[in-house]
Amino acid sequence: MSDQEKISTNITAVIIAKDEETMLPGCLKCLQWCDEILVIDSGSKDQTLAVAEQFGAKTISFQHSSFAKLRSEAIKRVKTPWLIYVDADERVTPALAREILVHLETSGEAAAFNLHRTNVFYGQVMTAGGWQTDILPRVFKLEKLTGWSGEVHETPEFDGTTLNLQQPLVHFSHRNTIDGLLKTAAWTQIEAKLLFESGLPPVKISTLLRKGLMEFFRRAWVWKGYRDGEAGWIEALIQGINKILIYLQVWEFQRKPSLTQTYEALDKQTQDIWEKQTDLIKKT
Repeated sequence: MSDQEKISTNITAVIIAKDEETMLPGCLKCLQWCDEILVIDSGSKDQTLAVAEQFGAKTISFQHSSFAKLRSEAIKRVKTPWLIYVDADERVTPALAREILVHLETSGEAAAFNLHRTNVFYGQVMTAGGWQTDILPRVFKLEKLTGWSGEVHETPEFDGTTLNLQQPLVHFSHRNTIDGLLKTAAWTQIEAKLLFESGLPPVKISTLLRKGLMEFFRRAWVWKGYRDGEAGWIEALIQGINKILIYLQVWEFQRKPSLTQTYEALDKQTQDIWEKQTDLIKKT
C-alpha cells in the first residue's frame, strides 16, 4: 500500500520482539497501513531496536519471560481503538490488510478477529499435521481487551464475540534447525516447570519414549502430516523430540537430590581428596 493510499485506520500494530533484526524489516514493511507500530523489545542484544526506529516504529523496552505479560504490557501503550498483534516472523498480506480495514468499519459488536495462520516450515506451506487449523485471535477492540494469561500458550481475555477472517496471516517459522532448537530450549523449560508444579507422576524412560512416539504418530499419521512430504515427516519428528525434551526436564525437576546438588556434592568430594593428598603430591 503506497503513501498515497494510506488512510487513517484507527489501529496499532504490536510486535513482541527479541533479537529479531533479520526478520523485523519484512514484518514492518507489511504493517505500514496501520496508524502506529509499537515494538515491545524483550531484551534484544542485536539491532532490533535500531531497525524498529528506522521504520518509524515506537519502541518500548520491557523484558519478561512470559509472552502473556509482554502482550498485556502493550495494551497500556496503545492509543487507537483497535490493535493487531503480529510476531516478527509473521507477514500480513495486502489481502488480509484490506479485509481487516473493511471489518474495522463493519464489525458490529465483535470484540476480536480470528486470523487463520498459514505456517511455512522448512520452506514449505504446512497443509496438515495439525497446522491447517491454526486459528488465533489477533485483532482486538482495545476497550474490550483486558489482558493475557498463560505462560506458554498465552490466551487473550476480552469481553465480546469474535469474527473469523478469511485471508491468512503468513508465518515464516522453522527457518533452520539451530534457530528452532534455541526457541525450543526456551519454551520447553517453561512448559516442563508448569507440568512439574502440577504434581505430575514420576517420569520414567518409558514415559519419555511413549510421549515422544505418541506425538510423532499423532502429527505424522492421525493428523496426516505425511501429506506435506519430507517437511511434514520432519516436522512431526521435531514435535516428538520437543515432547521428549519437555518430559526430560520434568524428570530433572523431580530428582532428589537435584542435579545441582548432586554435582555440588561430587565437586566437594573431589576437593576433599585434594586437601587430603596435597602434602603427598608435594613430596613426590
